Amino acid sequence: MWDSLKDAADALLNPRSLRWKIAALVTVACCAVALAVGVLVHRSTYELSMSAGGERALTALTSEVDTYLRTGRFPAAEDPRALPPALEQAAGDGEPVTWYDDRRPDVPWMWAARRVGGRVFALKVDMGTDLRSRQALDRHIVLAALAALAVVVPLAALTAELPNRRLRRVARTARRIAAGDLDARTAEGLRARGGDEIAEISATVDTMADSLRARLRTEQRFTADVAHELRTPLMGLVTASGLLPDGTATELVQDRVRLLRALVEDLLEISRLDAGAEHADPRPVPLAAVVEASLAKTGLHAHVEVTGSPTADTDPRRLDRIVTNLIVNAHRHGRPPVEITVTGNTIAVHDHGPGFPRPLLAHGPQRFRTAAPERGQGHGLGLTIAQGQSEVIGATLTFTNPPEGGATATVRL
Repeated sequence: MWDSLKDAADALLNPRSLRWKIAALVTVACCAVALAVGVLVHRSTYELSMSAGGERALTALTSEVDTYLRTGRFPAAEDPRALPPALEQAAGDGEPVTWYDDRRPDVPWMWAARRVGGRVFALKVDMGTDLRSRQALDRHIVLAALAALAVVVPLAALTAELPNRRLRRVARTARRIAAGDLDARTAEGLRARGGDEIAEISATVDTMADSLRARLRTEQRFTADVAHELRTPLMGLVTASGLLPDGTATELVQDRVRLLRALVEDLLEISRLDAGAEHADPRPVPLAAVVEASLAKTGLHAHVEVTGSPTADTDPRRLDRIVTNLIVNAHRHGRPPVEITVTGNTIAVHDHGPGFPRPLLAHGPQRFRTAAPERGQGHGLGLTIAQGQSEVIGATLTFTNPPEGGATATVRL
């Protein structure tokens, strides 16, 4: 529930989210339609107004010219000196012309002129009412467009919420799968038959999760089976190596057998961690004592710095396993001096080597990889076991390369 609320809040506040892109697209489309309709209506109204104004002016002019021809008097004649030059030039013999005078935008006129017997007769009609009518129509178009936007844009944003919610569910499920929850499903795949693209993506994510879970379980079963099958002949090797006569060759064989036994035990531990068979037995633990005991068990040297008398409610056996692997890894792949700092509920192991490789910092520990140059870049089983045991006791294990150099593994209980 909280994840859904967080995703919804992030989408609401993110200006690049699909919701706002759809709302922006609808807004642009509505503005384009309103602009096109407004321009067409304005243009049509303008042309209709000009035509009607011209007809009125020509009708009045024709009536006055007929009166002049009958009586010799033109009552509405304008002062020839007041005629616009453009109108006087356009007036032809016998053919009346019109001209829209907008030299004063607030007081427009429609002129009609006709040349009769070498004399130009002209009059004008007021177009102010038509201008105000067009301006009122333009305002109404703008207000109507704004009102439509005020209704359409929120509706578009709300309509986009449904696909947004489904996409967030798919993204949330993908993140859970990436974090190791192979049982996570979108629940959208059931409706993929005949559905839309989002349902198809959901079904694909579910199928990918099923395939990935099957592959990982096959790998886990293979690792566990190999480790169990190796235990019996390994115990025979341990017993047989103990019966060999003393000598350099015997010491070499016994050392290799010990390494093989440690590898098999690590594989068994990893298989138990993968199967979820490991459970913590927490109790109050003095962290300084656990760290000192773990360091003594390795037989390696490190400088331990403890602040106060920190204690934690955790599983001491699993914490010992974590700290031991971190110390061994620091000596094996780093350089001395190795420093262990215990502060509050945090244990940090720092070495002065080249630092953790980038794949480890980016993706975390991966089994069967080591930072030894002869075995390629990466890490081995030690950090993988430390990561798994940290998850069992509810601790957080992080790997960093400090600016001053070296590598630091930090356990936060």
